[in-house]
Order: sequence, then C-alpha cells, then structure tokens
Amino acid sequence: MCDFCHRHGEGKKWYLDARNYSEDLLSDLGRRKYIEHFFESPDRLAKGDRALNNLDKIPAFFTRGIRRKITGKQMVKHFGQVVPIEDIEKILDFTTSVVRLACVCRHVTIGPEHRYCYGISLGPQGGEMMKIVQGIDSAYLIGPQTGGLEYLPKDEALALMRENEEEGLCHTIWSFVTPFIGGICNCSLPGCLAMKTTLTHKTPIMFRSEYLARVDAERCSGCGECVKICPFEAFHPHKRKAKARVDWKKCYGCGICRNTCPRDAIALADRSAVPEAASLWL
Repeated sequence: MCDFCHRHGEGKKWYLDARNYSEDLLSDLGRRKYIEHFFESPDRLAKGDRALNNLDKIPAFFTRGIRRKITGKQMVKHFGQVVPIEDIEKILDFTTSVVRLACVCRHVTIGPEHRYCYGISLGPQGGEMMKIVQGIDSAYLIGPQTGGLEYLPKDEALALMRENEEEGLCHTIWSFVTPFIGGICNCSLPGCLAMKTTLTHKTPIMFRSEYLARVDAERCSGCGECVKICPFEAFHPHKRKAKARVDWKKCYGCGICRNTCPRDAIALADRSAVPEAASLWL
C-alpha cells in the first residue's frame, strides 16, 4: 500500500477512511488559509508550471534534489492518488454531498472547461469546504459563466464520472493539507497540471493507484484501443493485431482502458500481487 495508507489509513486504503473527510479537520486555521489561497490565487499554478519548464532545461543530475523537495512539500499540502471507478463509488457511498465545479488547472491552462472537478464532503451541501470557497473571490469557479457550484445526487455524479472515463479521463482524489481529502478530479493532458507535473516534468505529485492493469492474452484481439486511450502510455504498441502488453513501470492502475476493450480482456489486479510494481508508487 502507498505511504499515505500506512500513515493515514491504518494499513487500509487511506481514501476509504471517513476520518480523512471529516469536517472537524476544517477547523484548523492553517488548512483553511491554505484552501483560501489555493482557490483565490490560480495564477500561482501557472507560475509553478513555468518554473518547472525552466527546470526541465537543466540536466537531470542537477535537479533531482529539487524535484524530490517539491514532491515532499506537496505530500504535506496538496497530493493526489489515482483511484479506479470502483473505489470512487465506495467514496461516494460514505460521503454525504457532492458539488461539481470548474477545474482550477484547466482554468489556468486551457480556459473554459467542463467542470471535471468535484468537491466531496461529509457535510450537507458541500460542507464547510464549499463555504470557504464561496467566501473568497473565486468568480472563475462559482460565477455564472462557469455554471456555478452544482450540487448533485451521488448517483448522477458517479454517472458523470463514468462518462469522463469514456472521454479518456482518469479519476484522482486530492488532499488539502494532508490527510484531509476534499476533492475528486478527472484528469487528462494537457489540461491537468498535476498530470503534467508528474508525467511531463517528472516531478511526482500524486501516487499511482493500488492496482495495475492486466491483459488476458487469450481474450485480447490486438485491436489497439487500449493503446489509444491510456493517458500514461502504459500499453506497448506493437505490430498490428499483436496482443496488448502492459508496461508495469508506467501503469497507474486507473482502469479506464477496460471501457474501451471490446472483448473485456483487461482487468485490474492488486498492485501488491505484482512483485515488479508492488512498491512503485511515484
């Protein structure tokens, strides 16, 4: 299991521990100030992306320590983990409310988007988290041009996230001063700064999931659809009609490849069951 599971989940999946969504955690003034700053200052995300672009120009030998420091800092503040739809459903089972809102990352990178982010809470109507958001100058999130804060029944939110999978987006959960979890995002490049930071800039700010994709070679037809949809480029593209193979060093276990497989040849397995990837989280 990932480091957070041992530290914040008592050896179970940390994101399935209801205590990590508790409204009590929002009584911490430092956490509240962090959330306010996060949503009221989206330009700082763009500034960080530009800084990483500059860092990419420097030989990796000189930047490894800097990247590790960034990852360590993010673990304390705002860190994510890829989560398959089955576990998203479990999260929605014990949380109380879901609010769909505009994505900060996409606001910075590509402008208008389709509200791929969801605030989740144990409190009604988005809980204290949404009260904090509504209390700051965040028109790009809650203004009429963004669709505002959209309070959804949990089954409708789950259906929308299944549609996100079909678009090629993977699900992630995010802490706001760890271990408090306040959001589910649906991520893809080039709009998601978290994925860009992790994959393009080689500076991890999210864990891989607790799972890995596995291919049943007998069922696989070699159609290549999994290669096309995988956001992590974890499927080996071979000659036409060749059987799909998973590169476990790249697989994040998001599971969206399963939707596109016409022969149901792909399943998720526990990461711990694959020795080569059991301790590969970043």
